[in-house]
Amino acid sequence: MIRRNIRLFRMLLFLLGLCIVWACVKDSNFNAPQKACETALQANISFDEIKSMYTDGVIQFHDDLVMEGVVISSDLASNFFGTLHFQDKAKDPSSGLQIEIDLRDSHLFYEEGSKILIRLKGLYLGSSKGVLKLGGVFSSFGNLSVGRLPAAVVAQHIIKACDKPGDITPMEITMGQLSDKHINTLVLIKDVQIISEELGLPFAVKEEETLRTLTNCKGDKLSLKNSGYADFQANLLPEARGSIVGVILKEHKDFLLAIRNTEDIVFTEERCEKIQDEFTSNLIFISELADPNNNTEARFVELYNAGSEPLSLKGWKLNRYTNANTEISATINLTDYSIGAKSTFLISPNAAEFLTVYGFSPDFSGAANGPADSNGDDNLELVDPFGVVIDRFGVVGEDGSGTNHEFEDGRALRNENINAGNSEYTFSEWTIYNDTGASGTINLPQNAPEDFSPGIR
Repeated sequence: MIRRNIRLFRMLLFLLGLCIVWACVKDSNFNAPQKACETALQANISFDEIKSMYTDGVIQFHDDLVMEGVVISSDLASNFFGTLHFQDKAKDPSSGLQIEIDLRDSHLFYEEGSKILIRLKGLYLGSSKGVLKLGGVFSSFGNLSVGRLPAAVVAQHIIKACDKPGDITPMEITMGQLSDKHINTLVLIKDVQIISEELGLPFAVKEEETLRTLTNCKGDKLSLKNSGYADFQANLLPEARGSIVGVILKEHKDFLLAIRNTEDIVFTEERCEKIQDEFTSNLIFISELADPNNNTEARFVELYNAGSEPLSLKGWKLNRYTNANTEISATINLTDYSIGAKSTFLISPNAAEFLTVYGFSPDFSGAANGPADSNGDDNLELVDPFGVVIDRFGVVGEDGSGTNHEFEDGRALRNENINAGNSEYTFSEWTIYNDTGASGTINLPQNAPEDFSPGIR
């Protein structure tokens, strides 16, 4: 009798187990299981308000705050893992965020295009590699960091709204337009291709996160981030040119793009015959020259890009004509560098002394007696890759001493209303300090660091 009861008990456990399994897996039509949704919960805080709350370290939410977003990532093809990316709107988003979750197959619960509500109370907000993220918390050597939210509590914080998943319209941008506002949003980039050096390679090295490189016909580049565990890991990179859709990520200063699956790539056009990687622009110009009265080792030249896009300096040169020379005395090749949008580029003949005096490192360290090591009576010109003089300080063939282009023991500062280079030196575009005050200049020697503003335009 006892054995019979044991067998009956085991049978009941088996049947109960089957019921549980059938209740949790896909149905006979292989559809994802129906999941609870929320109709009463309402958002009461925006993305920007959440981001503005962050100052430093890790913060925890204690108030009953709820945010609303649209899911834009998917782990269906395993290129995303442990992170859910979402933006504020399905079309023309203004902001995006990510939440770390320890939940496998999250696409079954939070499909692309589905609206979600996130209960922030109890969650943490922190920064990793310069990007804000939500999640749980863990401690490492006494320091708190945002990590994955345990699977058991994910559903308590991320609630699916009852709206049916809708289509997401990727925001169409170019590589040159990328900015922090695009982080964690879905974008569309046209007319791109994989660089020729990587053709014939797989998307990723097996079991290793791998960066591949996208480029356009202008030579702009963007890293394509692929998981070594993605379903398409072993697929060869496409050889043609076309459009790509993906989520914009960022690590420190570098933007990255991650696709959801290979359907995000539509390369059907012929590749660019020759990738253009040399550019000209009159929006790059000399903005400050320094010959400090108290420290000749703290000299520098500052360039400025007044444009709205970064520019490669491949092929660009800065030439110096010493005193009254008509032949170039020294030159700097800027090929390996670029200058950011609305940003400066600082050239110093002595990087160690520049750091000591001004508190940060220059972008380029030139040699002594180079273009950035002028004693104030020399002439300089900025030349583009095609040999065209884009900007000039001074008059070639004329020693600067006692003229309106002398900045000995002083400073030549480009006036704020000047936003383009000038191939002919024009005194009215400059404010010049020196130790003579000749020809309309200002007789007021300048000392470093207090009288100079490297990096500030």
